[in-house]
Amino acid sequence: MRFTKMHGSGNDYVYVNCFDQPPPENLPELARRVSDRHRGIGGDGLILIHPSDVADARMQMFNADGSESEMCGNGLRCVGKYVYDHGLCRRSNLRIETGAGVLLLDLEVADGHIRQVRIDMGEPILQGLSIPTTWTGDTIVNAELRLDAGVIAGLPRDVKTLAVTCVSMGNPHCVTYVDELSDDWVLGVGPRIENDRHFPNRVNAEFVEVLSPTEARMRVWERGSGETLACGTGACAVCVAGVLTGRTGRAILAHLPGGDLRLEWSEQDNHVRLTGPAVEVFSAEWE
Repeated sequence: MRFTKMHGSGNDYVYVNCFDQPPPENLPELARRVSDRHRGIGGDGLILIHPSDVADARMQMFNADGSESEMCGNGLRCVGKYVYDHGLCRRSNLRIETGAGVLLLDLEVADGHIRQVRIDMGEPILQGLSIPTTWTGDTIVNAELRLDAGVIAGLPRDVKTLAVTCVSMGNPHCVTYVDELSDDWVLGVGPRIENDRHFPNRVNAEFVEVLSPTEARMRVWERGSGETLACGTGACAVCVAGVLTGRTGRAILAHLPGGDLRLEWSEQDNHVRLTGPAVEVFSAEWE
């Protein structure tokens, strides 16, 4: 199996071009094997690039634990770069089919290669049952989420209930604002939020420290992968949650461990747009 390793702001995946070779068998097991950072290639998951009947290409993605996911903003930027750089479609405007629908990509070309990609991520899903959560209502803003497993090491003793805001960008997100980012929040609370009973399909957990109305620092615990260096859909969710809670404006710069992403939630068409880098690391063959 020929593959290419790529990353968007450090959110790294193994990519397989299914235009030139048949899709591998047993994709969940393959995703687990190639994602292993000690015995495999190493990555946050597996992404396949397929032909599409309705777009320039189709993205199919699996998390590191083998579970299939609907969308990945950082992964989608890399799909756009691969499609252009490898000659599958040499247009600077692409339409890519994903589990969240067909999305539009604007590619920034420099010296014949793609360095940065802007994605129209579409409208955020805000209704509780559609995200999905067990909460009902048109928006889930500052909802009370009780920690079921007792006090978490390193956190104040009175932290037993979180105020969370939930958004779907084709995949579900739960945003928590904190005074200061720490491992106790991300590594301690993140897995509990991912598997909490309020989220029937599990959830990605974002922890956010607001720096100004136009800037935030964040870390993400991704369902099926654990903490990643960046999460594009998570950054989009943070942009939307910032507006819903009155903490930030409609355009923000998000600082993630793997790099910065620019987000904008348009008042005109209600679409969220994500801009960030896409990098090819190497290509090889998996025996």
